Amino acid sequence: MTMILHNPDERVRFTKFAIVGAAGSVIDIVMMNLLVALAGASLVLAGSISFICAVISNFTWNRLWTYPESRSKPLMGQLFQFGMVNAIGLLIRIPILKFGEPLLDVYLENLPIQVASQHHTFISHNITLAVAIGIVMLWNFFVNRYWTYNDVAINSPRIKRNQQQ
Repeated sequence: MTMILHNPDERVRFTKFAIVGAAGSVIDIVMMNLLVALAGASLVLAGSISFICAVISNFTWNRLWTYPESRSKPLMGQLFQFGMVNAIGLLIRIPILKFGEPLLDVYLENLPIQVASQHHTFISHNITLAVAIGIVMLWNFFVNRYWTYNDVAINSPRIKRNQQQ
């Protein structure tokens, strides 16, 4: 965490990673809602499929934009690493969706507020998914930074020059 706070290049990378992740989250949320509403899929199935769609998008944009210097690694090896990190992220995510959503749904269903009671399942699906996305994003950034994209120098030449003066 201190690398992000003290290193301007890492702050830029984290910001780019967050932007890519936000776009992936939009893909994730839209796909999950379409699969639940149109295909009648369960939240866990829909959330797993939507997660995979977001991972493919995130890998592509992180490799091209967030960490363009990391293209020195072979594509398939890096995709495997990114996939493994995200597979563990999926294992973190599924229990949150499986157990968090029913608890939140019951809570929202019992609220005296009319809007929440009419749309409690939709609201609980999306709040639970947002919480899962936030937790998994932190996991993904730090593990990918130190494993998948470890060929990208923490300190850029600009920072090294400033430290030598």
